[in-house]
Amino acid sequence: MAAAIEVLGVSKRFRINQERYSSLKERVIHLGRRKPPEDFWALRDVGFEVAEGETIGLLGHNGSGKSTLLKCIGGILQPTHGEIRTRGRLASLLELGAGFHPDLTGRENVFLNASILGLSRRDIERRFDEIVDFSELHPFIDQQVKHYSSGMYMRLGFAVAVNVEPDVLLIDEVLAVGDEAFQRKCLDRVRRFQRDGRTIVFVSHAPDQVRQICDRAVVLDHGRQIAEGPPAEAIRTFRESLLGHAPDAAPAAGEGDEEGLGAAGEGGDGAQPAAAGGRSRPVRITGVRVSHPAQAERRYLLPHEPLTVTVAFSVERPVEGAVFVLAVHDLEGRLVFGTNNLCEGLVFDLAGEGEITFAFDAVPLLDGTYPLTLGVHSRDGGTMYDWLEQEHHFEVMNPTHAWGAVAMRATMTASGAVTVREEDPGPRRGPGGRAELQQEDVR
Repeated sequence: MAAAIEVLGVSKRFRINQERYSSLKERVIHLGRRKPPEDFWALRDVGFEVAEGETIGLLGHNGSGKSTLLKCIGGILQPTHGEIRTRGRLASLLELGAGFHPDLTGRENVFLNASILGLSRRDIERRFDEIVDFSELHPFIDQQVKHYSSGMYMRLGFAVAVNVEPDVLLIDEVLAVGDEAFQRKCLDRVRRFQRDGRTIVFVSHAPDQVRQICDRAVVLDHGRQIAEGPPAEAIRTFRESLLGHAPDAAPAAGEGDEEGLGAAGEGGDGAQPAAAGGRSRPVRITGVRVSHPAQAERRYLLPHEPLTVTVAFSVERPVEGAVFVLAVHDLEGRLVFGTNNLCEGLVFDLAGEGEITFAFDAVPLLDGTYPLTLGVHSRDGGTMYDWLEQEHHFEVMNPTHAWGAVAMRATMTASGAVTVREEDPGPRRGPGGRAELQQEDVR
């Protein structure tokens, strides 16, 4: 398959002036004594290809160069070194509403913005109703956009950009536009582009969105490409790079030899050393145990059985307001459930060693293996202390004839001219089977 985007050894340098003068007098006084500008390399020798119809994600911490790379791909910035080749019409969702004039109406700005993105007036007239329908701004389309709220402004910008019908779509952190219903609409449009075989480059700080949307992902760290591959592997590297930027992350001799809690429950995962890359951190996860009451007889849970996840930790010094996170995924990487101690109204101040337990009275899931992500970060979320990306899991076996993902209890009754007979349900029913008093209560 041909490549829609080729990024060939791209580097991007910015010149940063350290001295700033507020008047002409200061400039004259310091004439001849100015410090030369410093070089800041936002990108360093980044290279990858994106095939036609592929969706690739860009992951990295703040300042890693993701948006700079996307602007280089979109032609907004020119690389200092290297080359970028693109094929087909390209549309960028980088800064929604760029090109809008505040004194023009929404209608006038649709024509202005769409023409900037490459549509002819005839094409804009043909798509105008669809753009307005998508933005849901019918009552306000003839009002000046300076009277729009920020959400309305961004919705109109998104509606224009996605109706350009590009071959290559660049998306930079803009899928959080508007309310929840409009966000779903935006994601649905992106998925429609994928079904149509369009190429997408997607930047996000939400790894679960990358999991859901992308075929592959590239991880950047301080402008350098440190990983490229399937989303799960890239997200793991991304988490490890975040750990590397935690305060006090200095090398520690002999780290990684500690024993955890032993074999992990029915998941069968032994406890893993928490430190990545031989680093020491204020808080470390030293072991994980996944357990349920019947694990001596079987590895798996039955629907609605209890589950306990115990996380052992150690700290180098007292830490206030630590947040322990647990997330449950399915095998396709979709987030099933997530929580932390703040969600439960608890604040943890740590000193020494200890354990944190997540206890579930009943797990309402059907058949499947469910990987667990466990982590601990600062209360403001700015510092990642330790993170285990889907290194442990639990299994559920469904003994009933229900199908799907969630174990819901149902009671069926009949009234009127109905004769009710009980019979053996027989083999499990699939999604196309009939439900005639087949749903059994899971004891």
